Amino acid sequence: MNVLTVNLSLSTFVFWVAARIYVVPNLPLWNPQAVLAPILLLHSLRHLGLMFLAPGVVHEGMPAQFAYPAAFGDLLAAALAMTALLTGTPRPLVWIFNVVGTVDLLAAITLATIYGAPHFMGPAYWIPAFWVPALLVTHYLTFVILAKSEESPAPAAG
Repeated sequence: MNVLTVNLSLSTFVFWVAARIYVVPNLPLWNPQAVLAPILLLHSLRHLGLMFLAPGVVHEGMPAQFAYPAAFGDLLAAALAMTALLTGTPRPLVWIFNVVGTVDLLAAITLATIYGAPHFMGPAYWIPAFWVPALLVTHYLTFVILAKSEESPAPAAG
């Protein structure tokens, strides 16, 4: 049994349940900007993925085929999230952040599995076991918010 896969799956389920209980029912009541700002702030911390390159945090032998794309993909997602946040969350930039960030996470999960990265994660194990599930669920919420705001009728010209 791959314990990391179990941790990632169960943590994602817990974050999804929390989102279904506390966030999704309130989305129609909340301003999209008010929901997107904390999500973007959370993702601005993805620079922590650079830990996959830190000796002493990960064990010797961490596959570079996983570590470099995961670390720099997270750094790019963090930069896009902070840029979107600081520029007032313009919809096109939030879309770019969300697509890039989601692809990065899915690629990292795939590369970690292909190259056996979980065996070398050491203290960085908490990233995919706890952090990645929260990021996946908030990416999902961002897609929901963006899709719903696309559906909203434009205000009438006055």
